[in-house]
Amino acid sequence: MKISRRDVVIGVSAGAFSLRSIAGDAQLRPTPQETFGPYFPVHMPRHHDFNLAHISGRKAGALGQVIDLSGRVLRTDGTPVSGARIEIWQANAAGRYIHPIDKNPAPLDPNFEGVALLKSAADGRYRVLTVKPGAYPDPAGGMRAPHIHFDVTSDQYRLVSQMYFPGEPLNDKDILVSTMQARHRDPALATCKSIVSHDPAVLKFEWDIVLLKV
Repeated sequence: MKISRRDVVIGVSAGAFSLRSIAGDAQLRPTPQETFGPYFPVHMPRHHDFNLAHISGRKAGALGQVIDLSGRVLRTDGTPVSGARIEIWQANAAGRYIHPIDKNPAPLDPNFEGVALLKSAADGRYRVLTVKPGAYPDPAGGMRAPHIHFDVTSDQYRLVSQMYFPGEPLNDKDILVSTMQARHRDPALATCKSIVSHDPAVLKFEWDIVLLKV
């Protein structure tokens, strides 16, 4: 699949957040804070951009199912956050991170670096092309559900979160999703929404990121 790098960074994702009334005003529920995890990137690849599915200058693309993920960075009052710094990192399609402490025997993909640094546009929008990450073993003996890590920083707030995919069998068994529920946080706020894709080779998702206004 050929995707132009000029095609860059969508609508309000009803499944990603819900509304509540505070002092008579509609407010968006903030995306829950989560852990960085043990595989926070130790360095940013030299040639990285919004397209994680293909490394610039290489003929071969990353292995796995290509996904097109987009959304907006918003404040709880619904206003867009312009220029938010968005760092994304994830496992490859086999469930392996490019990280020195990841001892998962799953293979590395030489055409996937799994890290990107973006900025939200004036209307809060962002977009990333990547591959769907695989599940991998957790320290407790279970399996982590497929997810993508986000570190989002505005001039007022910093959010570290993990985004999950809808309908994944491992979502209900995931150790961090279970912790989220135990803390009375709604996992739906950390779950993207599947949308119709006009390209059968690409799965399309939306996830709006809601930052606290402090």
